[in-house]
Amino acid sequence: SSHTAISIVDASKISFSPSPEPGTHPCDSPAMEISDPATVEALTKAADLLRRGQCVAFPTETVYGLGADATSTVGVNSIYAAKQRPLDNPLIVHVSSLRQLRGILAPAGSAATTNGHTTNTCEGEIPEVYNALISKFWPGPLTILLPLPATDSPLSTSVTAGLPKFAVRLPSHPIARALCHLSSLPLAAPSANASGNPSPTSASHVLTDLRNRIPLIIDGGPCSVGLESTVVDGLRDPPVVLRPGGISVEAIRELGGVWARTVISRASLEDAADSSIIPESPGMKYKHYSPRAGVVLYEPGTPAPRGKDLVRSSKIGKVGILRTRTWEAGAGKLALDSLTRESDDARSKGGGEISRGLFAALRELDDASVDVIHVEGIEEVLEGLAVMNRLRKAASVVVRNV
Repeated sequence: SSHTAISIVDASKISFSPSPEPGTHPCDSPAMEISDPATVEALTKAADLLRRGQCVAFPTETVYGLGADATSTVGVNSIYAAKQRPLDNPLIVHVSSLRQLRGILAPAGSAATTNGHTTNTCEGEIPEVYNALISKFWPGPLTILLPLPATDSPLSTSVTAGLPKFAVRLPSHPIARALCHLSSLPLAAPSANASGNPSPTSASHVLTDLRNRIPLIIDGGPCSVGLESTVVDGLRDPPVVLRPGGISVEAIRELGGVWARTVISRASLEDAADSSIIPESPGMKYKHYSPRAGVVLYEPGTPAPRGKDLVRSSKIGKVGILRTRTWEAGAGKLALDSLTRESDDARSKGGGEISRGLFAALRELDDASVDVIHVEGIEEVLEGLAVMNRLRKAASVVVRNV
């Protein structure tokens, strides 16, 4: 097994200036500038590894990703191998610009027929339905489904798990964008964890899971969103949210038009262990985000577990408690209040704060070797929908109000 190197990179040294053409999206064909030679060197090394079919872990605004050249089957398979991820679970492709995305939709030099005349176009068109979504939420934690080109798709078939659509996003994190830009590659990048573990929101989480399985981790500090991207299929009417995430369903519906009718996929709300589900999007099929400890999820409004119940439920060892909004501090002497320190006012936690700390808290409790984690659920509105989606997939037991 090879050694995993870590490069510390300062994202503030990377900047993108908006596309100069009037009337275009700022991310259409932006220029990149890196003001620090050490950052240039670290990212150039990473881009070289990516071009050679290797995988590299790097921060995005959602969670840390494990990226490889989305056009290389060798590269993409190196992701599946490092994560020990099932091969029928599709990957999200990351791009640094809309121009890079159009290059995937119609590979350079492919012929297009207009009114019987064949013209060579270099770029495909992004379906118009997505214009409102892209102008509002890109760059950012939103993934859209697009049709694969009918012939000569540049993407490796390992990316799409054989489906006719592919998932893509334009991240806002400067390091993620810089790697797509410097390597001139679209990068397939699921979360940089061992499959099934809580998602990694810091470089140390990646190292814990993938040490000696990957050549390089770029450490750009903690992730700001802390939950994966929202995945949306706008090629159907009504549009479907396949995975709730960093952009709320309410925010999407506010765009109006066809988006006002957006629905949430039943499969994303139900038990992910249903083997009959064909995953149309990452994060739909398998038990996920799960720490080693058992997770007991309490639906919002369910009373907090009492000290003696906690002791009974663990029989042995330690109990972890994740309070979010209403549970009192100190429910049982064994509690480790990880999302809410004693100094916080637990009640005032916003959804964004809870989502940012969620995976890190589950990992922290694992590191403290607790046997069971009791989690106070939150209302499924705004960020709460995505938080509860992750917690249901992590939970072994769900306690409902009787």
